[in-house]
Amino acid sequence: MATAGEESQNQAGRHQEVGHKSLLQSDALYQYILETSVYPREPEPMKELREITAKHPWNIMTTSADEGQFLNILLKLINAKNTMEIGVFTGYSLLATALALPDDGKILAMDINRENYELGLPVIQKAGVADKIDFREGPALPILDQLIEDGKQGSFDFIFVDADKDNYLNYHKRLIELVKVGGLIGYDNTLWNGSVVAPPDAPLRKYVRYYRDFVLELNKALAADPRIEICMLPVGDGITLCRRIS
Repeated sequence: MATAGEESQNQAGRHQEVGHKSLLQSDALYQYILETSVYPREPEPMKELREITAKHPWNIMTTSADEGQFLNILLKLINAKNTMEIGVFTGYSLLATALALPDDGKILAMDINRENYELGLPVIQKAGVADKIDFREGPALPILDQLIEDGKQGSFDFIFVDADKDNYLNYHKRLIELVKVGGLIGYDNTLWNGSVVAPPDAPLRKYVRYYRDFVLELNKALAADPRIEICMLPVGDGITLCRRIS
């Protein structure tokens, strides 16, 4: 029979495996949110894509279902029409966005891996929203630089970033020009598995430890940026919303 200490460790271990999904201390409470609020209202195409993505060996990279629901309603609230997404993976958050946009809405989507995007593309096509997406394969920074060179400053209502954390600040330098005044930028993973408050000697997975300093640097920079208002939310793995005010 397990001791209380062992049981506590087991609970912590189980929770650690879903750490990228939720930062709630209770797995049962997170499951309650999913089963009560998220899954009953999840559009069928999003459910289908979520189940396909769950079988992917890198499924930890996907946007969580509760965050997908949040993005969907947020985009409707701000009446977004022209959006951008950096880091697509199989397209769960992209589909949440596409379903929220009006018929003439557009998403410029970028990822270094077209193969993952094409895994979800049949579902996106079946949902009837593929025509809203302009997918570009390759690094995002050259594309962003080209947009600025082409005079696209202030032309995006919403931008979602869920990509290489070591480039988040490089993205921000460009995105703050490309998003309109009053528009939003959402940076995903800003609580980074809770590691942002972990002690220096904490036993962290290698990739979590590697990117933690970049996330900490981003969070500090966003808090000090006078051009934006910010709100850090414990949804998914943490998402920071930045509203451009100047």
